[in-house]
Formats: sequence, structure tokens, C-alpha cells
Amino acid sequence: MMLLAMPAGAVLKTSGRGFDSVSDQVSQTAAATEAFSQSATSIDDSIVVSAAGSQVSLNGRLLSLPWQIRQQQIGLSDMDLLLQLGVDLLDTSAPAQQPIGWFSPESSPEVLTAWSDRQFRYLDIAALAARHGWQIQPSGEVLQIQTPLGEISNIRNSQQLGGDRIVIDLAQPTTLQLQQSLSEFSLTLDARASDTVVDAFKRNPQLSSLRLTSTTQQTILQGTISRDRQVRVWSLSNPDRWVIDIRLDPLVPRHIQWAAGLGWHQQVVSVAGRSFPVYWLEVDPKDPQIKIRPIWSDPVTVVGTAPLSAIARRWQATAAINAGFFNRNNRLPLGAIRSDGRWISGPILGRGAVGWTDAGEVLIDRLALRQTLITSAGERIALQGINTGYVQAGVGLYTPDWGSAYTPITGSETLVSVDADQVVRQVAASQNMATMIPLSGVLLAVRANLAIANQLSPGSRLTLETEVIPAAFDSAPYIASGGPLLLSHGTNVLNPQAESFSAAFANQAAPRSAIGYTATGQLLAVTVHLGPGGRGPTLSELSEIMRQLGCTDAVNLDGGSSSSLYLAGTLINRSPQTAARINNAIGIFFEP
Repeated sequence: MMLLAMPAGAVLKTSGRGFDSVSDQVSQTAAATEAFSQSATSIDDSIVVSAAGSQVSLNGRLLSLPWQIRQQQIGLSDMDLLLQLGVDLLDTSAPAQQPIGWFSPESSPEVLTAWSDRQFRYLDIAALAARHGWQIQPSGEVLQIQTPLGEISNIRNSQQLGGDRIVIDLAQPTTLQLQQSLSEFSLTLDARASDTVVDAFKRNPQLSSLRLTSTTQQTILQGTISRDRQVRVWSLSNPDRWVIDIRLDPLVPRHIQWAAGLGWHQQVVSVAGRSFPVYWLEVDPKDPQIKIRPIWSDPVTVVGTAPLSAIARRWQATAAINAGFFNRNNRLPLGAIRSDGRWISGPILGRGAVGWTDAGEVLIDRLALRQTLITSAGERIALQGINTGYVQAGVGLYTPDWGSAYTPITGSETLVSVDADQVVRQVAASQNMATMIPLSGVLLAVRANLAIANQLSPGSRLTLETEVIPAAFDSAPYIASGGPLLLSHGTNVLNPQAESFSAAFANQAAPRSAIGYTATGQLLAVTVHLGPGGRGPTLSELSEIMRQLGCTDAVNLDGGSSSSLYLAGTLINRSPQTAARINNAIGIFFEP
């Protein structure tokens, strides 16, 4: 057992099952649409947002891109500036100051003012827009941006270690939009290319896999890519040019303090001669602006799956990482989820878990839950699990957190309704028969050993005896599970067999997710992906990666195609098209 104690001075407020949307937080006034440059009124020393929306019209192209206007600041979502418009985000330790790479010398990058709301971080582009002659005007929830038309002077290519490079030379800085899928990409430049440039492009045999279309208003470059490669775009100055790399290893090292108590990091980590791209969020669980909560695909039922991005948006989380295992066929959880002291789903097989409190106490250990029903006749009935898709012969317990009704998982089951601690009825149910779960009680599912049902006759009164192992987990109102346990007190304690994982699972090399705790009191949400050789880490290699990141305690989470890391509206570790649907996650909520 291991309990990591931290100061209790930073208390997190209790949250419900979601938070108000951004549109509920801001006041959009008619004056903002007439003159966004006017000063906004300050209330309680905070700056009022005068206009906001989720779409930007860039030279007539409608983009999904959150924005805010406050006083004379025009804020665009930093992640969308990076992923859609090619604005490079450089390292920073100051959340309110974000250096960027956008046609500026590497030695003196431009620094934009930044601010955050509950879901996004905005960068003030007002000065940048004024310098480059952009015209900006809000129109309802759409921000209209018109930029000067650029000129392409040349398109060239070269071979680089690890991939191909295309360089687009420009007469002056111009905006660009990147779109990519698993096999294709498209770059739209607000610039025209002369017939001479187009003809030279078509004659270049190295660019035969690309298609170039140019009109009087824009130029579109399209191409196909293999599934193991990704496109990275950035700009350089003197002379002005866009650089497009198509690489096996597109990871760009980043260390950005995204908000108070929340840092975004990514870099290559080497283990035993192998290199792995590692993406992680560093969370201060003691920071009063940070809340950490288990979240799942649907707040009204623990049954179901959805992409991590959809789950995070539904709960309005700032950031999130996929968490526990689940059955992909019936979409049921296979491990512990505890929220506000309530078992949304119970632990199974003594597997590794992480628990935490609002005061910032963190516990990472193997977790077990023993529950025993005691009848009015003194008979003791061991429960097999609570709200879980892991079923065995015996009795499973299902609460309203499972959903409004329960349908037998294992064919015929005897379902026992318990309300106000008293058995009210029994019913023999088939696999397709749904039975309502009492709103103020529970439903017991008796499987295989139907003789137990005789001890649960209508009118019987029941009490529930519960033991959490180790007992320190009982003080953690929030728990998420995975397994196996990787590190404890700085020691590698990996033992997959002790947590009923197969040898094949233990030795598999695949993308991984993990959560760890450092000696400095930080919680790390980590994903590790395929290295340049196309191989992911084994559990043993993951344990070493977590140790190198500074963790003293760590536990593996669900991995493979489930491995996803979300920040401010997007996945930062992989293309959304490659991410599987999941059942549950750990959400990080930032409340400025």
C-alpha cells in the first residue's frame, strides 16, 4: 500500500456531471459586432468577453475554430492555430505569453498574449493581423477574416532523413490551411501561382504524386500519404516560405505551460536503444483551478462507448486521457470508476488503479473491493461485482448509475429488485429482457448458482458490508483503473500475471497510456506511440519511460487504438481517424 500525502491547502470545488458551456459564460453584445476594438467593461477585476463563437471565415472558407474578443484583443484557439493554420507554438513557461513561429526569425519569435477559459486557450492575434493587413470583423458567432492575396514564386522539394520536404517560396507571408486524413492531405494557400510556377511544378518528376490547382484567389496542393506518415507544416522568414514535411517521425518536441497547473509536453524518449514518441500532460492536483474527474461516454449510463474527443466535449473537460478497460462487444466497463464517492463501476481482479482527493492526495496501487450481502436470516452472500461487464457465477449488483434498466449479460439470469434495503420482487429474465433498476435501490443479477435466489425472497431485508483493499482507497472519492501496476515508491513492480493479464498482453508491443505520480507532486497523463520502426513499447518499456519522466508511482491504462490524449478540443497524440471509441476516461477541468 502506498499513500502519497500532499498539503491540503488547495481544495478543489465539488463538480457536477459537467460544466456550463463557453457560450453560457460570455456576453455577446451588439456593440461588439459594430466595433470590436472598443474597450469592454471590467467586472470583479476580470475582463468581459464581448463576442465569441466557434467558427472563423478565412477568406470565405468556413473553419471550425473557437474565438473570443475582449477589449482590443482578438483571440483564436491555440490548438487550431497550430493544427489548422500552421502557426507553430514554441516552448513557454508562462501561460499568458505564447511565443509563436509565423514568418519570424527563429532567434526572435513573436510573443502573443494568451488567456484560457474552461475549454480553450486563446492567442491574441490583433497586433499580428494589423502588421500583415488582415481585416477582421465579427458577425454573430462567425469571425470574418480577410487577408491580402499572396504570390507563390517557386515550389521545390528535397529528401530529408525520415521523410520528404516540400518548400513553397512566397513573395510575402500568406495564410495557409492544412487538412489531412489517414491517406491524403490538402494545403490551401491564400496566394496565386503564375503559369510559370505551375508549369515548373508539373515538370518536376519528384512531385508527380502531388496535384497543384491555382486560381486568381488561392492555390491548393493535394497529395497522398502512407498510413504510417504524417504531415507537418511551418513557416520561415528571409525569404518567406512554407515548409511541408511528410515524415515517419513527425513529433515536434514541445514544453508549453498551457495554464496554471497544466503543462503540455512531448518529446522522444529512448529505452534500450529504441526511441518512442511520448506525449504527456503534467497536472498539479493541488492547484485550486484544476479539477480531476473520471468521465465516461454518457453521463446517464455507464454502458456505451464514444471517441475520447466526444466524451471530453460532452463533459466540457479541458483535457483528458483514456482510462480503463472495457468489453468492445457489449461496451461495458471492466474496471473501477468512482466519482464523488460512488462506485460507477467496481474494480475487478485486483488490478492497478489511481485514486485522488480534492485536497490533492494521490494513491496508485492495486485495488480490490469485497462486498457481502447479509440477509435478515443472517446468511452471507458474496457479491461478484458492481456495475461491471466482468461476470462470473454468483451475484452482480447494479445501481442507477448503470442506467435506467439492466439487460442480462449471460443469457438467463434471476433478477432481484431491492428498494429501501428490502427485496421487492424476483423475475427470471432472458438475455433480451430489460428490467428497470429501482431509483432508490439496486438490482441483483443472480447467475448460474440460482440456489442463491432462494435466500433473496421478496420481503427479505438486506444490509451491505463493504471492504476496500487497500483501505486507503476508501478515502479517495475519485478512482480510475487500468493495470497492471508499473511503479511503486520508485521501484518497478510490474507483474501482469498477478492482475490476471495474459502473457500475450504482457509481452505485446503497442501504443500505451499510463498515469503516474512524481516525487514533486505532479500527476502525469502519458501516451506513448509507435517509434520510427513501427513498434510500440512493451509494458516493461512503458515502466522505464514513466521512470524517466520522473514518476515514482505509475499504472498502465487501456492502450492500443484506445490510447488517446486530448487537450482543448483536439487529440494531441494521434489522428482522430486512428483513435478507437472508449468507455471511460480521466478528465481534467481548468477553472480560471
